[in-house]
Amino acid sequence: MQTIGNAVTDRDRAEKDRAYRRRLAARGRLQFIADLPRETVAFLDKLKERQGLRNRGQVLEQLIEQGREAAQQ
Repeated sequence: MQTIGNAVTDRDRAEKDRAYRRRLAARGRLQFIADLPRETVAFLDKLKERQGLRNRGQVLEQLIEQGREAAQQ
């Protein structure tokens, strides 16, 4: 990775991001960015801690699955 001083160049950062997205895709995953109110993020964080999950994405997956199951009943 090329650096200028201590800064990583934009091009190197973009390539690292692309490589990360390719690894996700290879595992059948997709990354997305969500614009949510702070209160909603705080709620997700509380659920994450309460359930011992590693990240907010896992919380969202559980909530979506619960909603999917409820919708199918």
